[in-house]
Amino acid sequence: MTKFAPALLATTALLLCAPALAQKPAGKKVYCWNEDGRKICGDALPASAVDNARTEFSASGMATKRLERAPTDAERAAADVLAEQQRLAAIATAAKERRELAMVESYASEDELRRAFEHRLGLLDAAVKSSKLGVEGLRRSLVTLLRRAGEAELAGKPVAKALTGTIQTQHQQLRRQQALLADQQLERNTADEDLASALRRYRELKKPTADSQS
Repeated sequence: MTKFAPALLATTALLLCAPALAQKPAGKKVYCWNEDGRKICGDALPASAVDNARTEFSASGMATKRLERAPTDAERAAADVLAEQQRLAAIATAAKERRELAMVESYASEDELRRAFEHRLGLLDAAVKSSKLGVEGLRRSLVTLLRRAGEAELAGKPVAKALTGTIQTQHQQLRRQQALLADQQLERNTADEDLASALRRYRELKKPTADSQS
């Protein structure tokens, strides 16, 4: 029964479209579409059915084209988001490949690559140390300002607007410095993995050249 299913479906569609196909001149099309769960056929496609899934038949009753329904606004939006993600991913992949090729061209040996990474690690360590000192300094300054504000409140005096503004500014600076330190620490923690990955990729890209020279 399975291999006869397409033929049965085609026969059913033709039977449903039989009134519309009767006595049609050559070259005249007939459209069959679903609307509210019903199969409708006619020699003209109404505007309300333009986006519906449909099958087009010739005057002889042969199916000539099948069209899927038009996507909804939500489906189109999702497709646009996916396409943009794929575009950005392709750009990122191409940029990575360019960086890897530049790495091979820039360093004549693994030792040179290691030295370059060691220099980067030194800069990261210095940046982390500097940011930690900055966080500590801002924190001590903020504590001093808060203590002054607390002493004023204990004395029954209003906290000066200038002091309140300085406290808010100092707190914002502390949060920015803490965020910067967190990013630097994350970069430093992954730097060793980056070196291992770079060395592995360097060897892979260098191997064809080495093989061709041997």
